[in-house]
Amino acid sequence: MSKTDKSYDLSYTQNRELSWLKFNARVLDESMDEHVPLIERLRFISIFTSNLDEFFMVRVGSLMDLAATLPKQVDSKSGQTPQQQLDGIYAAVRPLMRYRDSCFAKVMKALTGKGVREWKPSELTGKAKSYIQDYYRDRIFPLLSPQIIDRSHPFPHLKNKVLYGVALLTQRDKELLGIVEVPESLPPIILLPGENAQYVRTEEVIRSQLHKIFKAYHITEESVVTVTRNADINYSEAILDDEDGEDLRDAMVKALRKRERLAPVRLQMQGDAPVVRKLLEQKLGLTAEQVYVCSCPLLLGYAYQLSNCDKSLYYAPYTPIYPDYLSQEAPLWPQIQQRDVLLFYPYQSMQPFLTLLKESANDPNVLSIQMTIYRLAGHSAVAKHLITAAENGKSVTVLVELRARFDEKANIEWARELEEAGCRVLYGIEGYKCHSKICLITRKEKNGKLSYVTQIGTGNFNEKTAALYTDFALLTADPVIADDAVNFFQNMLMGDLYSSYQKLLVAPFTMKETLLRLIDGEISRGNRGHIIIKVNSVTERELIDKLAQASQAGVKVELIVRGICCLLPGIPGKTENITVTSIVGRFLEHSRVYCFGDGELRQLYISSADIMTRNQNRRVEIACPIEDPAIKNFLSQYLDILLADNTKARRLLPSGEYISARQVDRPPLSSQAYFMEHPPEFERYEPPKESFLDKLGRLFGR
Repeated sequence: MSKTDKSYDLSYTQNRELSWLKFNARVLDESMDEHVPLIERLRFISIFTSNLDEFFMVRVGSLMDLAATLPKQVDSKSGQTPQQQLDGIYAAVRPLMRYRDSCFAKVMKALTGKGVREWKPSELTGKAKSYIQDYYRDRIFPLLSPQIIDRSHPFPHLKNKVLYGVALLTQRDKELLGIVEVPESLPPIILLPGENAQYVRTEEVIRSQLHKIFKAYHITEESVVTVTRNADINYSEAILDDEDGEDLRDAMVKALRKRERLAPVRLQMQGDAPVVRKLLEQKLGLTAEQVYVCSCPLLLGYAYQLSNCDKSLYYAPYTPIYPDYLSQEAPLWPQIQQRDVLLFYPYQSMQPFLTLLKESANDPNVLSIQMTIYRLAGHSAVAKHLITAAENGKSVTVLVELRARFDEKANIEWARELEEAGCRVLYGIEGYKCHSKICLITRKEKNGKLSYVTQIGTGNFNEKTAALYTDFALLTADPVIADDAVNFFQNMLMGDLYSSYQKLLVAPFTMKETLLRLIDGEISRGNRGHIIIKVNSVTERELIDKLAQASQAGVKVELIVRGICCLLPGIPGKTENITVTSIVGRFLEHSRVYCFGDGELRQLYISSADIMTRNQNRRVEIACPIEDPAIKNFLSQYLDILLADNTKARRLLPSGEYISARQVDRPPLSSQAYFMEHPPEFERYEPPKESFLDKLGRLFGR
């Protein structure tokens, strides 16, 4: 045994994979909330589905690799081997799939009552039937490449998350498989003529034509299937295998090509076909536990194409506001020099930061811009402004994380584009993903001195997610934080992970160490101690044990954890002073906030890092102290409102199950709805008064 030699106490921890599946069940629960508009409920089923796809590609894939290479290694939170964890996953997923089928059927029945209907090709009549027949003949059939499987036609490579129509074919005494790919170039749904909300799914059109496609055979079974493949690329091996000695970007391009050929980890079938299922199991090397038969469509991304239905079927439109404490007429630089600025996404717009970048790119006094990039929007204004800055002669340094999972290809392209524009591009440090969210802008003032603005956030520099995820971004002129930022970028250029900083906490060297020390500080206060932590996930064993120790010392520990939480609260004598709240709602709760103590002495940080093993030990992360009293007060109130949420919040029980936080004796409070109506308010910017000498200089053109 590896980690279990430490004899971890497993009485207050649970397996991370099963905890994640419970999180995804909470996502699916949103589809059953009658307060959520119907199209949005369908989209929650789509989110659940894509989440589960990624879970199999990454987590199940890595566990399968582990089961093959280190079968006796056990998990430090559950004491289970990789195979035991896989068995638990397969058992937990099957009822989830049945629940998804039920949710989908109920939502579609309700949508049909509102005029949004999916038709089967066999149900169509008249003009609609003719339209689909013509559509198939003219736009679908020419793209199809049907194939039988026999000695002359070997089993094809089934691509990851691509739909296939599969049929069991018979001819005389011969029985074989027929397979036809649903071309990815086709739209997933076909709207019926004159309708915004009446449609046929493309794979169903192809399925309805299988008897004509394989007209030389008799079809005895048919199904639509999709294969999920392992997507857990080993980046270290990709680099070591790079015999040409190319840089990380070129090695990543080669590694991404391998992803499409990695081993299958799951087969999904819409509609059972027992013989087909058995044959595909054998061909793909899967066990029966890895095959899931369902009635729900296998891919549900089309839910986002249903955009022209009745307005009542969607969330009411919401546009992030420009903070009223910032002037849109005055430049951003002097406003940030005057006091720290906090941006709160998605309730507030990302525009102030984009304006700052744009102004800096065109300001002749700005000397340099340095930034970390993990995920960018598809049409990124951030990248555009960085390119403009480089073209204007600024020194632009960009640390692009090429290993951001499923964004690798996009980041490779952005790295090339930035490099071609004259930016200095680096890819981080081998073996450590750079997940930090930091930007440093340096400007030369009239007196020859340098001034700085540092932006440190909890989320990516991404305009799309800034409108969907809850995140914080701090813009500060603090010279000590700027000095730390200067050192940070220099250290990244030199591959130095182990330097200390004055104010910033930087993983993997100083962050966990400082968090442990801050928890110890609250432990020393006993039952007067108080800790509030808001993160996406909690898996890091040492920090879990330290929080349990705090609970045993009487410290009140309140965790707000959207996703995985391996720590079980409320275990007598172990974690009885710990509570865990999870909020799943319209926006994805993404911000990370750490708060230690109460009142004026409380210490508060925003961070890019979760309490996960990877964030604390294997990534470059940053946590930034919040020192402005007004911002500290707001963030404290923010945490209190999250903890008071009794509409979208769930509470984790000692059993590992979640219950709704709804309370019949209290008015309903949704934290997200609250902040949509009550964005943060701070002191408004006041332009500095012009001195007599400044007036003279302006009058005489100096």
